[in-house]
Amino acid sequence: MKKMKSKRNNFSNKIKKSFKGFMRDPISGLVELFRDIKLYVSTNIFFCLYVLFNVINGILVRYLTTGNASNITAFQPFLADVALVTLLGSLGYLMRHRLRMCYWYFLTLIFSVICVINSVYYTFYSSYVSVSLLSTAKYGEDVSDAIIDILEIKDFCYLLIPVLMLVIFFKLSRKSYFSNVETNNKERKKCFSTMLLACIVATIFASTLTSTDLSRISKQWNREYIVIKYGIYVYQANDIIKSVEPKISALFGYDEALRKFHDYFENKPNEAIKNKYSNILEGRNVIVIHAESIQNFLVGFEINGELVAPNLTKLANSGLYFDNFYTQVSVGTSSDSEFTFNTGLMPSNSGTAFVSYFDRTYISMPKLLKEKGYYASSFHGNVASYWNRSVMHKSLGYDDIVGKSKYNIDETIGLGLSDKSFLKQTAEKLEKVKEEKGKFYATVITLTNHTPFYVEDGYDVTLKVKEKNENGEEVENVYPYMEGTKLGRYLKSVHYADEALGLFMEELENKGLLDNTVVVLYGDHDARLPKQDYVRLYNYDYLTDSTYEKDDPRYVEFDSYAYELNRKTPFIIWTKEKKIKGVSMNRKIDTVMGMFDVLPTLGNMLGVYNKYALGNDMFNLKEKDNLVVFPTGNWVTNKVYYNAQKNETYMIEQTILPEDYVSSRIEYSEKLLSTSNNIVVYNLLESVVDKNKDDLDESKVIEGAN
Repeated sequence: MKKMKSKRNNFSNKIKKSFKGFMRDPISGLVELFRDIKLYVSTNIFFCLYVLFNVINGILVRYLTTGNASNITAFQPFLADVALVTLLGSLGYLMRHRLRMCYWYFLTLIFSVICVINSVYYTFYSSYVSVSLLSTAKYGEDVSDAIIDILEIKDFCYLLIPVLMLVIFFKLSRKSYFSNVETNNKERKKCFSTMLLACIVATIFASTLTSTDLSRISKQWNREYIVIKYGIYVYQANDIIKSVEPKISALFGYDEALRKFHDYFENKPNEAIKNKYSNILEGRNVIVIHAESIQNFLVGFEINGELVAPNLTKLANSGLYFDNFYTQVSVGTSSDSEFTFNTGLMPSNSGTAFVSYFDRTYISMPKLLKEKGYYASSFHGNVASYWNRSVMHKSLGYDDIVGKSKYNIDETIGLGLSDKSFLKQTAEKLEKVKEEKGKFYATVITLTNHTPFYVEDGYDVTLKVKEKNENGEEVENVYPYMEGTKLGRYLKSVHYADEALGLFMEELENKGLLDNTVVVLYGDHDARLPKQDYVRLYNYDYLTDSTYEKDDPRYVEFDSYAYELNRKTPFIIWTKEKKIKGVSMNRKIDTVMGMFDVLPTLGNMLGVYNKYALGNDMFNLKEKDNLVVFPTGNWVTNKVYYNAQKNETYMIEQTILPEDYVSSRIEYSEKLLSTSNNIVVYNLLESVVDKNKDDLDESKVIEGAN
């Protein structure tokens, strides 16, 4: 044992000696160096395995989440993982021998859990998790079925590492590898030597970074890019800093944020620009249908000649239908949609606006309409406190939040009250609101079509083909098609939700609630379905019950960009009248549109205006080139989809772009995201609202004096 300790303690001197020998005679010096490294590994087995295994897990999580094989051999994140794992592990040499082994094992458990959580999270959100979301963890129990549904074997492979480490720990214990003696000065030197090694690796890693790499880790918007460049462990460490930073920076950076805020909106007009749709809906009741997980491809989509969503299709074909609409959600999903719809702002950089920034001042659709005499209320078949709606909706200006406790729970599907029962009861409640309050603005949040999409009696997703049997008789054969897939379950669930929508519209019509009313419907976010399910949807070969090969002329390409572009949801503005004041209320608009464009567009139609909404009025655009920015830094126009993670441009239209087309939009999108986040974090709209209130009070005093 003493001999082993002596060998371990003399390792540094041997390395120096080997290095000098290498300079004199490279070949023999190299042999000596490898001999010393072998000695170090044999006398520091557990530490070396700790570093090796956790680096392997880091590589695995990058590969298994993104599916990109190049992430296995990527040098930058490898260096970052080695540096951080080694740096934290070096502290173990300051502890007793057995305690240090426990310390390294504890770190391994933490790293493994980080990999598992991010693997599961990426499957659902196509992004990596943030510790700022800990405040939302209490909502996980309500969607536990959805979480279980997305779990895969790969999500738990990272746990093999701590199991293997535990086995090795006990084997080494039996061989008396560990000693209980106190740490000595030589062991402390080993700690600092290991730290130095980690710093050298970190320096090499830092030398490979570009200004873009540094900019993106400081902003933390593009999480996939950060993980690919910096590794999962550096990303998570940086995320902890960024999650705490808003609380600290809000105390110190207010003045600078306010200056940039005023610069950003300085040239924006104080009143809405008029167009033929301005004020066309002024004074009408507004019913907003927040359609859970409804995607745009469903409009007009058929299986076996039957529409999956006939009522949605009918609404789209008889209203103002924006068929190139994206919701711009981040980790808050449905709550992000509600937030952006009502405020025209983007989701927050860290945490969610509904949970982390509910106490801010917002200029919102309910508040603007209340100034015109509207009564604002929201309706949901789940508990009102879910995603902090009971508090946040008050901040947004709703007068009443009608949740689960105010409904008769006579039928439950999935997360709560079924859509059919919920919408029927909501129609009755709206009738009462109209009678008692007059003009109203109502947000109706559906629930049944929420993942994991289990509806017992749903749409038939098998394929029925008429063929001739061996007797030459025509028969109808049934093939599995989408049966047994998540997308198949989704189509069944959508069909149910669509039936509920049709019944709701009938109830509204029967109660006279569609008269002098505008119905607004949007899908709150895409359904986050597996890409391979879409490949099957568009390339099914019923003869072999498989998909066409890629070299088959019938094969329809559905790559990652097709998947991103397919995440569109419907946005519809519908009235009973097909023309109002001679202006068509029945047309399709295919200019790309985002959720942050809703308040400028719909607001102008209702006669209200929010200068600080980030989007555009779609009816003021002179050409089809609107820009929709996503929280990741990605953006899309009618011509281009830009992937910020890969710094890659995908051409939607084959056209020649101006030289600065992409670079100018990258710069604009980064500025927009920063401005929006500053508005939320620093509560910048509070000063605007207070100033407007003071100006209004002053004008009243002057008017009274006159």
